[in-house]
Order: sequence, then structure tokens, then C-alpha cells
Amino acid sequence: MTVALQSHPAGPRLVVVGGDLDHHTTPRLRAALDELSFGPGPGLVIDLSALKFCDSTGIAALVAAHQRAEGSGMALVLAGLDPDIAHIFYIMGLDRLFSFSDTVEEAVTSLSS
Repeated sequence: MTVALQSHPAGPRLVVVGGDLDHHTTPRLRAALDELSFGPGPGLVIDLSALKFCDSTGIAALVAAHQRAEGSGMALVLAGLDPDIAHIFYIMGLDRLFSFSDTVEEAVTSLSS
């Protein structure tokens, strides 16, 4: 699994996650998110376009990131979720919790509007 922290030219923080997000790799995502300052501002996009698999520990880490962002007044958008993984998120009702965008650029636009 890969995790990279980046800044988008339009302002939001960007976390790019690729590979498998499971109980072995989720600590890397948590560590990357712990490096970020959460608070009001341009928001956070988590780019999942290279994510191939996500188990319950990965989902729990994303939910924790959402709760942390929400608690600090920061908007968070998940971008590029594979349709099969997105289906699981919808079945679990996470579409009521998360904002989804097809691409990072759409996510950035949604944060600025």
C-alpha cells in the first residue's frame, strides 16, 4: 500500500492512497493522517483512485478521519472510489457520512463551492 501527502494547487490537502487498505496497512494511513493539521480551511481530499481493496479496518480509519475533520470544521471528500468498493460503502450507509467525487478535480471544485 502507498500513502502520500500532497498539497493541491487550489489549496486543499491531498492524501493519495493506493493498493490494499487492510489491517496490515491501515496504520500507515493513520500515521499519514496524524501528520496533518485538521481545522477550518481549504479542506481535505482523500484520493482513493488507486485503491484496490478496503476491509473494515480501512473503512474505520476513513470514518475516524471524517470524524476528526468534522470535529475541527474541515471538509473532507473521498475521490476516485472504485465502483465495487463504492458499492460496499453505499450498502453500509456511508454515503450519508462521506461526500464522494469521481475525481480529485471534482472533489477540489466541490470544496471551493
